[in-house]
Amino acid sequence: MGVEIRIYKADRRLEFLIDGEIKRIFRVGLGFTPAGGKCREGDGRTPEGGYYICTRNLQSKFTLFLGISYPNSEDAARGFERGIIGQEELERINSAISARKRPDWDTQLGGQIGIHGKGNSFDWTAGCVALDDADIMFLWDHTQLGDPVFIYA
Repeated sequence: MGVEIRIYKADRRLEFLIDGEIKRIFRVGLGFTPAGGKCREGDGRTPEGGYYICTRNLQSKFTLFLGISYPNSEDAARGFERGIIGQEELERINSAISARKRPDWDTQLGGQIGIHGKGNSFDWTAGCVALDDADIMFLWDHTQLGDPVFIYA
């Protein structure tokens, strides 16, 4: 089973689990328009759904950055149905998700969503999940690429 991260947007809470057991709970800040799932670049929403850690940036301006696999296949399908992205972008995203790689972050759906530091006292990000610096350092030390991240309303 291993490591899992669960984020509950309404409660501003991140749970860090190992083998299904909650080991730590952290307070989080979200995107500046936190209600609802992310739909497009610039909407200020934090996505909702099942993702995985797809990048790790040790030199982030936000202390440390754990990139998540937004947009996932479901996000891409919704974006395609709404005419936000085209067939080629849909296929690129689905291919990356199938290979457990980083999806295309340069589409109208937005991208570069992750878990990072620089404070959790209010909803200030462009869609990311923000933690206090000590908390992101803990997650950095206890996670790896591919670990699942579930984000709930």
